[in-house]
Amino acid sequence: MPEEEEELVELKFRLYDGSDIGPFRYSLASTVAMLKERIVADWPKDKKIAPKAANDVKLINAGKILENNKTVGQCRVPFGNLPKEVITMHVVVQPSLAKAKAEKKVDEAPRKKFCSCSIL
Repeated sequence: MPEEEEELVELKFRLYDGSDIGPFRYSLASTVAMLKERIVADWPKDKKIAPKAANDVKLINAGKILENNKTVGQCRVPFGNLPKEVITMHVVVQPSLAKAKAEKKVDEAPRKKFCSCSIL
């Protein structure tokens, strides 16, 4: 019985400024978490906004945020029967929770209130 050749899909990742990372070929068994690791590793050095870790990245395809434990094959359903086409996924960089909490604490710092009114 001949061994079947593994099907690959070609993906590219669209960044916030319209530039792309990729395209790269992935197995249908690759997980979304693996895609995010590749994105972080290949992130252009000249970008002002950059993820620190894979958890800082959200991948969006067909209007849905992809879950880390899903495989490319599971996420591919909306693409129909177009395995030869390059599929574009959108990348959103979300600051890590720790960083967001630190920034929020700075924003919530009590502010002194000054009254410039005078009583005559």
